[in-house]
Amino acid sequence: MAHSESHSSNEKLAYSLDERRRAALADIDNAKFSWFHAKVCAVAGVGFFTDAYDIFAINIASTMLGYVYGKGQKLNPNQDLGVKVATPVGTLVGQLLFGWLADVVGRKRMYGVELMIMIIATFGQALSGSGPAVNVIGALIVWRFIMGVGIGGDYPLSAVISSEFASTRIRGRMMNAVFASQGWGNFSAALVALIIVAAYKGPLMHDDPAHLNHVDFMWRLLIGLGCVPGVVALYFRLTIPETPRFTMDIERNVHQATSDINNVLSTGTFVKDPDAVVQRAAAPKASWADFKSYFSKWENLKVLIGTSYSWFALDIAFYGLGLNSGIILQAIGFGSPVTKGVQGVYDNLKNICVGNLIISAAGLIPGYWVCFLFVDSWGRKPIQLMGFIMLTIIFIIMGFGYDKLVANDGSKKAFVFLYCLANFFQNFGPNTTTFIVPGEAFPTRYRSTAHGISAASGKLGAIVAQVGFARLKDIGGTSAFVKHILEIFAFFMLTGIFSTLLIPETKGKSLEELSNENQDGFLQGNATPTSVRQEA
Repeated sequence: MAHSESHSSNEKLAYSLDERRRAALADIDNAKFSWFHAKVCAVAGVGFFTDAYDIFAINIASTMLGYVYGKGQKLNPNQDLGVKVATPVGTLVGQLLFGWLADVVGRKRMYGVELMIMIIATFGQALSGSGPAVNVIGALIVWRFIMGVGIGGDYPLSAVISSEFASTRIRGRMMNAVFASQGWGNFSAALVALIIVAAYKGPLMHDDPAHLNHVDFMWRLLIGLGCVPGVVALYFRLTIPETPRFTMDIERNVHQATSDINNVLSTGTFVKDPDAVVQRAAAPKASWADFKSYFSKWENLKVLIGTSYSWFALDIAFYGLGLNSGIILQAIGFGSPVTKGVQGVYDNLKNICVGNLIISAAGLIPGYWVCFLFVDSWGRKPIQLMGFIMLTIIFIIMGFGYDKLVANDGSKKAFVFLYCLANFFQNFGPNTTTFIVPGEAFPTRYRSTAHGISAASGKLGAIVAQVGFARLKDIGGTSAFVKHILEIFAFFMLTGIFSTLLIPETKGKSLEELSNENQDGFLQGNATPTSVRQEA
């Protein structure tokens, strides 16, 4: 009799906790946009701003490095590829590692760690030097790999934190706003480079053309300034609360999560009482067996395949398109100048900066913000499908019509327009949605891991693009293979259309609905109250 009463009281307690969990989740899902939501966007967004700045700055800095350390005033192909590809390789490692760690030890505990890695590695790059045993390019490659690990951690952490705090109707726009900070980081790198080049014009003109010592100051400043936004954001990252979904579904502490939600939604802060009673609920726990069980079901596995392959296909073109920026800059009058000597060095660096500012403002930034307007009304899947279809068409035209498009100045304008249009539809399309969907479509205990796997697939595409296509483009002569590379991009965009069909539409649905798990009685079995101090 006593046993049945105990069993009955446990059932009631589990039912009570289950109800409290649902009510707490409903509070998050239905919350109005508040200053706390704006803070989450800003704190997460600064990370992506820094990521894009650090990644993009090397495209300009590598030219500067060539003037100082290269033979014939430019880096050899292996050195150039090394400094550019080290970061994506590190990013792939960071995405998998931090994605997994955020699900195991918590979003809050890892948030800020990846920013510290980025800050230290950026500072290390700016101070890199040469010696008998160490080459400055080799030191830079190592530091850029380490920085990449930090950048990789930012993807799953920022995506999951912004999605788990967002209310359902604004979740897409919040995640979009975080990701769109990349566009401003990209733009800022070119702007800062332009200011540095202008500031050093006087000293540069008095330089001995054989040494170009002042260019050494310029690239160090350009890369080193990437620390500043990271340092500003670090305090806020370290003090952001743990997401209630992690506290509830992974730590299984419903009482603390409910308290956090009430505090966050009312005051934007959270309080942790070390003596509080902890109610541990029995909930599905992450394990290798549970992971296999969840993803062995086709309806769950197909989503992971869809998000991973879509990101892979997109990044082949997104990063590969950067290989053509030299042709575009030449076409819009910002290519290599005819002037020689020190004046030619200044003109070339200025042209690269101004040209990149124009390309960034013309295609990249508008695409992010048009997507922001439509992502919660039109939906993620239609935007991704439309983006891949448009990109397939654009790359077919650019690839098969390449010779005619670059034949004269008039047709080059059409090529530039198509290039900017491709940038636009990447961001008002799969570049943004491939970031958003994996942050929504999986259960809390695997959300960060699955986002990390999807993002790492994308970085694999970026590495393929940067290594493979850098080797391919000069087959048959300088840039002779570029038209075929554009045709290859078209093929990958076509395959992206089919992988998009595997993903669900996530707009207007709660994260729990999207997890493909029954939420009735999600918390089951015994819920034993014990004090935190006893547990410790």
